[in-house]
Amino acid sequence: MNYQPRTPQPYGDNPFGFVYGDALTANVENAVNVHPITYDAAGITVAANVYTPAGYREDGSYAGIVVGHPNGAVKEQAAGLYAQRLAQAGFVTIAFDAVTTGESGGEPRNRDIPYLRVEDYRLAADVLSTFPGVDASRLAMLGLCGGGGYALSAAQIDKRFRAVAVVSMFNTGSVRREGFIKSQADSVLKRLHDVADLRAREAQTGELTYNANMGDMDPEVGHKLPFDMYREGYEYYVETHAHPRALSRFAQRDLMDLFAWDPDAFMYLVDQPLLMVVGEKADTAYMSESAFDAAVGTGDKELYVVPGATHVDLYWRPGMVDDALNKLTEFFESRL
Repeated sequence: MNYQPRTPQPYGDNPFGFVYGDALTANVENAVNVHPITYDAAGITVAANVYTPAGYREDGSYAGIVVGHPNGAVKEQAAGLYAQRLAQAGFVTIAFDAVTTGESGGEPRNRDIPYLRVEDYRLAADVLSTFPGVDASRLAMLGLCGGGGYALSAAQIDKRFRAVAVVSMFNTGSVRREGFIKSQADSVLKRLHDVADLRAREAQTGELTYNANMGDMDPEVGHKLPFDMYREGYEYYVETHAHPRALSRFAQRDLMDLFAWDPDAFMYLVDQPLLMVVGEKADTAYMSESAFDAAVGTGDKELYVVPGATHVDLYWRPGMVDDALNKLTEFFESRL
């Protein structure tokens, strides 16, 4: 698949725009390097970063890992951290911006449509499988948070991925449909009718309706959001690891698609080795546990618990991220 070099957009003090800890600031010989690229997705330009390991050779033979970001995030945040660290372990990795997100094209912006999010993984696999030195028979994927749910769906249908791992997996369909910890399970049909009314209004006005963006919230509101994941998410995306292209919003009309999507329904189609990493204190752990139990098609699966970690801790917190990455590295090295 054709891809082109891309000029990175600096942010803060980082010339590549990275906001994660220990991020690359320059490409140096005999070290991990980053290669900003773009590629085409049915007429839409996708922006991505390919990370190559120290001593990388174009005529080498490397396993490749596709890394997908959390909902509302961009490649310069947690996905970039994991992609860079896995490159340090010897893999060639790619972290991309989902279509309509970050530097990737696509209008209207900030859509959360399951088909598009799953296709993002397949397109990234197309690119990575043709990157110099990558062995196309040794591809894997890693999905973070909402990107983890979409990674599971991609693994169900695309068997080019020889192994699949997720960290702090978030089942977007389940949460949009039934609410966090099923807190809105008794209002599903009412909310579907509300979305139908909203779409009817949008057809008349021509303007899409979005949920509130965390970056626009007053700090007192952000710090009092319900559930640890949302409160810590506010701190991560707005205060400690903010990036101007990371918008925690999506078009409300996308609820029509999300209500009818759930990776758990087809987890039996995952026959690849499966690793699910979850924080011991994550209030989203029930989502990983449910998907793990439903993965009856693989005899090689593990639910790995990081002691003391919450959902968002595994985006950035030293020690806990190290624990997760050590497990991921061991998993990918042994299965690829």
